Amino acid sequence: MPEELKEDPKMYKYWKKRYSLFHKFDEGIQLDRESWFSVTPENVARHIANEYVCDVVLDAFCGAGGNTIQFAHTSKKVIAVDIDPQKIAMARHNARTYGVAERIDFIVGDFFKLAPTLKADMVFLSPPWGGPDYSDKHEYDLETMLEPKPASELMRVARTISPNITFYLPRNSRLDQVMSVAKEVGLAVEIEQNFLDRRFVAITAYFYEDHR
Repeated sequence: MPEELKEDPKMYKYWKKRYSLFHKFDEGIQLDRESWFSVTPENVARHIANEYVCDVVLDAFCGAGGNTIQFAHTSKKVIAVDIDPQKIAMARHNARTYGVAERIDFIVGDFFKLAPTLKADMVFLSPPWGGPDYSDKHEYDLETMLEPKPASELMRVARTISPNITFYLPRNSRLDQVMSVAKEVGLAVEIEQNFLDRRFVAITAYFYEDHR
C-alpha cells in the first residue's frame, strides 16, 4: 500500500478496490491521493466508451486517465486535458501501461481557456465532485458543488465544441438540474445509472441533438 494511503485509514477502502479501477494496477499504474476516489471504475469507463463511439473524443478533465484509456480503445483519437501537470504525467504513464498512448494527445491546461481551440466529435465531462464527502449529501447540487464551475457553465462551454456531450455525475445528483441544463443548451438527454458489483456508483448523462 502506498505511504499516503497507509497514513489515512479512510483511504483503505479505495486500496481494496484498486483492481476495479485498473485491472492492470500491478503493472505500475500511478495515482495520487485525489485520483484514488476520482477515477471512474474501469468497467464503467469501458461501458461509457462503448456507448457512443466517436472518431475524436475530448476528455476535458482527464485526471489519471481512467476514462481516457477506455476511449482510446474505441476512438481514433482522444484529446486528454487537465490543468494539473502531475495528473497528465500519470495519465500518460497509465495509457502506456494499457498500450494506447499513441492515440492520445495530452494537454496541460485550463479546459475553459482551451475550449475555443479544441475540436472533437464528443466532449466527456467528469469534473471533480468535491471529494468523497459528496455521498453524504441527500442531494448533490450540480450548480454549487461541482468543481471548478457549475454544471450549466460546463455544458455551455462544451456545447461550443460539440452537441454530443457525456457528463459523468454523482449518483445523488439532482436530475431536475440535469434536465434543466439540457434545455438551456438545446439538447436532448438520456440518463443512465451506473452499477459496479450491484452497487449504484454514479449516473451518466448523454446529451445530443434530437432531429426527430
